[in-house]
Amino acid sequence: MSATEQLWGPEVARDYDEASAFTSTPEVLGPTVDFLARRAADGAALELAVGTGRVALPLSARGVPVAGVELSEHMAARLREKPGADAVPVAIGDMASATAPGCGGFRLVYLVYNTITNLLTQDEQVACFRNAARHLEPGGVFVVEVFVPPLQRLPPGQTAIPFHVGEHHVGVDTIDVLNQRLVSHHYRVRDGAGSLFRSPHRWVWPSELDLMARLAGMEPAGRWADWDESPFTAASTSHVSAWRLPGR
Repeated sequence: MSATEQLWGPEVARDYDEASAFTSTPEVLGPTVDFLARRAADGAALELAVGTGRVALPLSARGVPVAGVELSEHMAARLREKPGADAVPVAIGDMASATAPGCGGFRLVYLVYNTITNLLTQDEQVACFRNAARHLEPGGVFVVEVFVPPLQRLPPGQTAIPFHVGEHHVGVDTIDVLNQRLVSHHYRVRDGAGSLFRSPHRWVWPSELDLMARLAGMEPAGRWADWDESPFTAASTSHVSAWRLPGR
């Protein structure tokens, strides 16, 4: 078992939905599903790193045929426990190389919530773009949601930035500027007991993602600050970007 597979083990899968509940509010999830449903149109969608089904299940409930790829059997098992999961087939495997369940091309392939950065080398991220392109039908779209590296917030000599401070959770990112690495440290209090979860990431600039898409044979199809399609600016802290596979 790889270190990444071990990272997303049974304890993390058990607590994942609760820990990321803010991403499932109507204000966040509604625009996400609306955006993706428009891009899927009357075609099928594939979610890479589908996790516990936060996005795939409501998108499927909207009438979009959805399949998933997920590295962690534990995360996929949580998805299978939920209503509507029978309509979302999941292949267990690496999003950079796994083949999706079912047959035929997808109108939409997507990655949400910074998941592209879970691939810790540039080669793996390039392979993910190529895998997405391999699954797309001509004219199909690959969509990625990811943070903008917060380097402007780092004064000289500082390597840590808090990203959330709450009653039951404190989140701090430590940043390795030289090697494009970031580790998110999640300190939580649950039933009076503290816990720590660390997740490593390889952060990536929008321009680097554009080059990865070009290497995979795709072309830019839009970039926005959020799922509501608000303009992406120099002040944006994250972005939703799309690339199209040429064709019809």
